Amino acid sequence: MPVTRQCALLQLPRSSAYYTPNTTESAENLALMRLIDEQYMVHSFYGSPRMAQWLDEQGHCVNVKRVARLMRVMGLQATMPGPHTSRPHPQHKIYPYLLRGMQICAPNEVWSTDITYIPMRHGFMYLVAVMDWFSRYVIAWDLSNSMEVAFCVGALEEALRGGRPGIFNTDQGSQFTSEEFTGTLLRAGVQISMDGKGRALDNVFIERLWRSVKYEDIYLREYTDGHALHKGLERYFHFYNHERPHSSLGYATPASCHNERG
Repeated sequence: MPVTRQCALLQLPRSSAYYTPNTTESAENLALMRLIDEQYMVHSFYGSPRMAQWLDEQGHCVNVKRVARLMRVMGLQATMPGPHTSRPHPQHKIYPYLLRGMQICAPNEVWSTDITYIPMRHGFMYLVAVMDWFSRYVIAWDLSNSMEVAFCVGALEEALRGGRPGIFNTDQGSQFTSEEFTGTLLRAGVQISMDGKGRALDNVFIERLWRSVKYEDIYLREYTDGHALHKGLERYFHFYNHERPHSSLGYATPASCHNERG
């Protein structure tokens, strides 16, 4: 049973649980996944054929099928649409993208979420975060050793306890198109927006967040276990929200922008 569900049944916060990394991959595959993750942060348009070619150029002889499998495990796909991009669950409703041309002028007009792969020294985990688009403030986040919908819903419910956005934007991943996730938003009276297929840049602000998290913390520290990772991310997100100035905010912090205008 996923840690998220165990904690929910026991009415315990996730922070009280031990975060066990996923260690199902070999050490060689974990090293390849770390390289793939770093390259994807720079060139998100790389699909498995181009990624396999790049790995070969770095001295790692791996075939496209292996790279494609590792990228699926990591939840990565090229941002350019094509015949091999992942598909949402066929029975899940897809909502239209509502943000094209929209001027976002205040906090809580638009929130968004996404999942990213987090490499560790031994294994890996997945991170989900909910962000306010206007202030770039990270409202809630959580970790899981699988891409289960429960930890995404848990982060969403935590975020909604502090407020309500007018619109909530996601990609078309099965976690976010699920009835469990969309139903939580609809019951809260929130409009749902979803990125166009193969258009990761529709959710560009949270993509930039992942780059900041990884280059400013994850890649530098190489966390050894789930507890260390959770504590490290608590420290980083406090720094990101309350201390790190953003040029797009006139060098204010996300927290100051979110609180002054929210």
